[in-house]
Amino acid sequence: MDDYPLLNLFWTMLWFFLWIMWLFLLFKVVGDIFRDHELHGWGKAGWVVLVILLPYVGVLIYLIVRGKSMGKRDLQAAQDRDAAFKAYVREAAGSSGSGGGGSSVNDLARLAELKERGVISDEDFQKAKEKLLA
Repeated sequence: MDDYPLLNLFWTMLWFFLWIMWLFLLFKVVGDIFRDHELHGWGKAGWVVLVILLPYVGVLIYLIVRGKSMGKRDLQAAQDRDAAFKAYVREAAGSSGSGGGGSSVNDLARLAELKERGVISDEDFQKAKEKLLA
């Protein structure tokens, strides 16, 4: 350990951390290229070739040119996942409530709405849900 000073260890850790961050950014950009429905075949191929042949410059250019729309696509994907989850929960709650438990389904929906708005905590939501389902 004497032949590798502490400052060199910190420099190595810094460069390793930056390299890992760059890899995450590279995968994020490549994923965004293929997820974008506005880009078609040649556009996607051009961006992929640029990112692979000139990785650092290609990723930087992509972020400058398409960074804002990249954020919008991420936001839209998160909203779509949230809406799909809420629709699934409504569908599952509606199908289980067909045996006369319609009021408990409505109570669960009200509890979920209160939790979503932040009126009740997650812990209170779980306790109330257990009471309703018992």
